[in-house]
Amino acid sequence: MRIGNPFYQLLLLFTFGSLMVLPVMAQQQDSLLLEAQLPQVLQYALQNQPAVNQAKINEDITRLQIKNRLADWYPQLNFNYIYQHNFQLPSNVIGGNVVRFGVNNTSALQFTASQNIFNRDALLASRTQDDVKLVAEKATENARINLVSSVSKNFYDLLATEEQRKVINENIIRLNRNLKDARSRYDAGIVDKTDYQRATIALNNAIASKRSVEENILAKLANLKYLINYPADKTLSISYDSATLEREIFLDTLKVPEYNNRVELQQLQAQLRLQQANVSYVKWSYLPSVTANGSYIQNFQNDQFTKLYSQNFPNSFAGITLGLPIFQGGKRKNNLSIAKNQVSLTQLSIVNFINQASSEYQTALSQYKSGLSNYQALKENMLLAADVYRIIELQYKNGIKTYLELITAETDLRTAQINYFTALYGLLSSKIDVQRAEGIIRIQ
Repeated sequence: MRIGNPFYQLLLLFTFGSLMVLPVMAQQQDSLLLEAQLPQVLQYALQNQPAVNQAKINEDITRLQIKNRLADWYPQLNFNYIYQHNFQLPSNVIGGNVVRFGVNNTSALQFTASQNIFNRDALLASRTQDDVKLVAEKATENARINLVSSVSKNFYDLLATEEQRKVINENIIRLNRNLKDARSRYDAGIVDKTDYQRATIALNNAIASKRSVEENILAKLANLKYLINYPADKTLSISYDSATLEREIFLDTLKVPEYNNRVELQQLQAQLRLQQANVSYVKWSYLPSVTANGSYIQNFQNDQFTKLYSQNFPNSFAGITLGLPIFQGGKRKNNLSIAKNQVSLTQLSIVNFINQASSEYQTALSQYKSGLSNYQALKENMLLAADVYRIIELQYKNGIKTYLELITAETDLRTAQINYFTALYGLLSSKIDVQRAEGIIRIQ
């Protein structure tokens, strides 16, 4: 084979380009949702939603800030290089004579070390690091729970509208069939033209309603894309099974709620511990700070720069520094009162949140129970409406019932079906509200 052949060059180029494009296409396919059910939509949202990713970044930042605070317990080593050229040497008067001291060029290599023995900032960081991490972790968890709740409810709302479109499509099929029957009866002289005209009006109304619902679906689909950070120009294809979702509507309404499961309460409890630690921190301001320090210095002095580093005059030391503020104008006493008041505020926030959580739970539970009763009634209505329509349709074909009665039965069936699916997906949304109020939404 000769590579110089233009045909083989083109073949190699096409093969190489295909190998490069295939991984990119596969990656693009992986980033799209095709026939996705709710778990897949939630997983995509948790991986791509900016608010959740921002919370994760803030959590990482918090961990690094804790490490920086804890680094104060480690020995602090420093190095300084100094060079100084004296244009005029310092002088002093001794016995009436002016005497100059020093040399023209000086230099020093300074190695210093310090070690905190007692430092209230570093001690506070050590004692509160777990709670500070917990607050950041719970902030991330709260963002994920809010996202799951919001996406799930919007997903169910979209499904309810999708079911409404299916009902209207079935309605259009029945109306087309009824229109043909009415037209045939009119052409045969069995009925007057009003049945045919009524069928046409009903069909046109159904088609107009379908267009309105389809636009509504596009709007809700766009909102779902926004919530999960899905590309606006890409197709979002969802899949669901109404029978499976119907089995998931039930909830234990007799269970006593445990508000300690609420992430917000766990955050407040951690903040309370941090505020209590802050009280101790302020009290430590009455104690001295103790630091061990030492230094090793190499000094170089010479009038000639070229001989500056020919001779070394080293010195070194080690010691302990104790710092004790004696009087600060009552600042420490005021800070202690502020810290204690902040503890009281956080305690009141916890009491207020428990009351709020109880109210949220009772409200969500009441809406769920009401929705469940409504769902059961509407399900029965849908089955009855379907049976009534079937009977009246047969009676109409046999000339027993009028077309007006057939239209009324068909309208009742369509309304019952739409109400049923609205109640079903509304009940699933109410279940999400109860679980969120109880704090039992778990993120995998």
